[in-house]
Amino acid sequence: MPSPMRIYRLINLLSLDVVAGAVVCALFFSRVFQVAVRPFGLIALGLTVWIIYTADHLRDARKITGQASTERHRFHQIYYRRLIILTIAALGLDVIAILFIKQQVLAWGVALSLVVFAYMFLQGSLRFLKETFIAILYTCGVLLLSIPVSTIKLSSVHYILIIQFFATALANLLMFSWFDRELDQQDERYSFVTKAGEGTTRAVVWSLLMLILTLTLIQCIKGVLLAPSLIVGAMSLILLVIFICRESLAKNDYYRLLGDAVFFLPSIYMLLTS
Repeated sequence: MPSPMRIYRLINLLSLDVVAGAVVCALFFSRVFQVAVRPFGLIALGLTVWIIYTADHLRDARKITGQASTERHRFHQIYYRRLIILTIAALGLDVIAILFIKQQVLAWGVALSLVVFAYMFLQGSLRFLKETFIAILYTCGVLLLSIPVSTIKLSSVHYILIIQFFATALANLLMFSWFDRELDQQDERYSFVTKAGEGTTRAVVWSLLMLILTLTLIQCIKGVLLAPSLIVGAMSLILLVIFICRESLAKNDYYRLLGDAVFFLPSIYMLLTS
């Protein structure tokens, strides 16, 4: 019988934990913006996130000559055809789910889809911005189910919370790139760190984490949206610990398992406010 760690590693290789994290964060923001989210909206979000991540990994795996250096890309090389079939099936289910979501969400979703297609098309010439674009798309995706239909007027505290979350997502992705930098260079895959260098990337990650903690402090002073801001601040604090302990967590890709798991943390807010 497979161990829980082996099962979770398979979930991570398939990006299913990223999907679950996106759904949790979408529910988190729906609670913040006081919106009731339809199940079909969550299904569409989960399928869309999985399709984007899987398509990106499959494309990278396809371009690599020989055996990939990372376990994730080796997995996508081995199961390439099966994953292609699953991606096509997921795309079909996604189209069906989208037909049942709210009209306001659908309109914004179409606009976001155009941005996704533009990113996929232009990625070759914008490789150094890969992490930034993914963080933007991820943040917009989890906000898509709530902001377009919310009756709450956005104020500075809402924008600060959104910036906190975006910076957390970006710091997470840059950390992953920093950890994978040597393997990316071996496979001739590009990222921010392979373009900007290790020192610059390390400085940007530290700056983002310090920015998040500073914004959390500002929210504490304002006293509005305190609990949601503390949750996102705690996410960045965990990422900070991961980055400080990066040498020990680099073994067996534990940094990736923990880094993706931080996006489950907003579920605490939903439990507290249920």
